[in-house]
Amino acid sequence: MPTATMKALRKMRPQEGAQLETVPIPTIAPDEVLVRVRAASICGTDLHIYHWDPWSASRIHPPMTFGHEFVGVVEKVGADVTSVKPGELVSAEMHVNCGHCRPCRMGQPHLCQFVKILGVDADGCFAEFVRIPVRNVWKVDPAIPEHYAAILDPLGNAVHTVLAGEIAGRTVAVTGAGPIGLMAIAVARACGCSTLFATEINPHRRALAKQMGADEALDPSAGDVVARVLEATGGSGVDVLLEMSGHPTAIQQGFKMLRPGGRVSLLGIPTKPVTLDLVPDVIFKGATIYGIFGRKMFETWVQMTELLKAGRLNLEPLFHERMPLEKFADAFSLLDKGQAGKILFYPNGSLG
Repeated sequence: MPTATMKALRKMRPQEGAQLETVPIPTIAPDEVLVRVRAASICGTDLHIYHWDPWSASRIHPPMTFGHEFVGVVEKVGADVTSVKPGELVSAEMHVNCGHCRPCRMGQPHLCQFVKILGVDADGCFAEFVRIPVRNVWKVDPAIPEHYAAILDPLGNAVHTVLAGEIAGRTVAVTGAGPIGLMAIAVARACGCSTLFATEINPHRRALAKQMGADEALDPSAGDVVARVLEATGGSGVDVLLEMSGHPTAIQQGFKMLRPGGRVSLLGIPTKPVTLDLVPDVIFKGATIYGIFGRKMFETWVQMTELLKAGRLNLEPLFHERMPLEKFADAFSLLDKGQAGKILFYPNGSLG
């Protein structure tokens, strides 16, 4: 009997680009779930894989199917699965922790020393079907719009970043208004921040930052953003810095616009070491700094679900482009130009 097949977007060789391939539908283990993908979103990590940068070359082992942000319907469950059933709408935490290392045993599975990421270290969701360990499956509440459910993974990063410390009534600076930075603006607004500044060189993203709730969207290439933030805060600086860009200059500017005693959440990933003036910008300020990696399993998932169910988050400005998987080259080109928010693929047809 012939093996059932599906289409999948694959990194076949250690070079730039990707290929749409026909591959067997995954076979699931007793503790796994097979999900028919309804919508999958492109992440910055997928851009790195597509362009085969130094990080990708050190981490990715072709051939593999990439993609790790999705929503879908359970197609089939393994023999030992009782918590979900076919027909249910789900997303998933794509960081698969080992359960045995020290962070896992100490209640910090999002910091697992041996984490495997689906779509990075194993086949992901840019396909008609994806295989997920049942413990990583997240049922989508009916109150959450389906296209929002496709971006729960990056939204979780934003929620984790914003809620690492107090936010209600705090002044906030968001450095970098890429998709997760834009989500962070919406989350900070929903959670009661006061004045919010965003810094971003891309004019399209600055406009989106205003739509997402920023009071001011500042262009670092056109003026002294630190001076502007200090002026607007009476010379003290912001209470909270949410660093989403990974750009060395933006990071340095962010620390200089932070008030004494302020809090920093660092999510952006620099491509090279960053120099900070530790004495005036960190030590003498008594700054509290959090490194943010992924989402807390599964505290962050509960928090963002409740925010979405309550209708607190308006993410609509992020969504414009919906494409079949066959148009992947157009999608990556749009993202390269910085002219898109979240692009959704529909591997099984029906563009949402």
